[in-house]
Amino acid sequence: MKNVIITGSTGMIGSLVLEKCLKSDTVEKITVIARRKSGVQHPKLVEVIHDNFLDYSTVIEHLKNQDVCFYCVGVYTGAVSKDKFREITVDYTNAFAETLRLYNDRTTFCYLSGQGADLEGKSRIMFAKDKGAAERLLIKLNFDQIYLFRPGYIYPSTPRKEPNISYRFMRVIYKPILSKLGSNLSVTSDQLAQAMVNTGLHGGKKVIFENKDIREVLI
Repeated sequence: MKNVIITGSTGMIGSLVLEKCLKSDTVEKITVIARRKSGVQHPKLVEVIHDNFLDYSTVIEHLKNQDVCFYCVGVYTGAVSKDKFREITVDYTNAFAETLRLYNDRTTFCYLSGQGADLEGKSRIMFAKDKGAAERLLIKLNFDQIYLFRPGYIYPSTPRKEPNISYRFMRVIYKPILSKLGSNLSVTSDQLAQAMVNTGLHGGKKVIFENKDIREVLI
C-alpha cells in the first residue's frame, strides 16, 4: 500500500489522476496540495489548502512519507505572461520538488511535461525551453524513480470549456482527423491519467514517455 501526493488535482489531468488513485487498491492515502477544495469526499483523501507554490514551509508535515508524487500543475501557453509562465512551470516545480526530496528518500516522481520539452535548453520556444528546464531540475534531484510524461494534444475525455480558439478547433478535428494520424500526436485525458497512475504505482521501463510511449503503456 502506498502514500500518494498530488498537485494540480483540480485540473483536467490532475483530477483524473486523483479519481484513479482513489479507486486503486494499491493506494492507502492520498494527499492533495491545492488552492481550493476539490469537493471530493473519501476516507483515503487528505486535502491541504495552500496558496504559496514557492514556499512549502508551513505544510512540510504533509510532504513527508510520500511514496509516489503526481505533479500536474501547469498553465496554457498564452494564458499568462512569459515571466509568469516560467515561474509556474519552472519555479513552482522546483520549490515543490526540492522540499519533497528533502524529506523523502524513496519517492517516485511523475511529472506532467509536454511534447517538445527540450532537456538541452537550446530551444527558443518558450514552452519547450521552460518545460525542459523543469525536467532538468527534477532529474538532478535524484528521486528514487523519475518519470517525465510528454503528451501531444490532449483530447478532453469529458466536456469542458476550452481555454482558447486553438483548443476548440483541435477538439473538433480530433475524432475525424487527429486521432487517425498515429500515436505520436495525441492522447485522451483519460489515457494520459491512466498511464501516469499505472507507471507511478507499478514502475516504468524508461524515464521519458513521449506521446507514443504513453499510449503503449495502456496496451
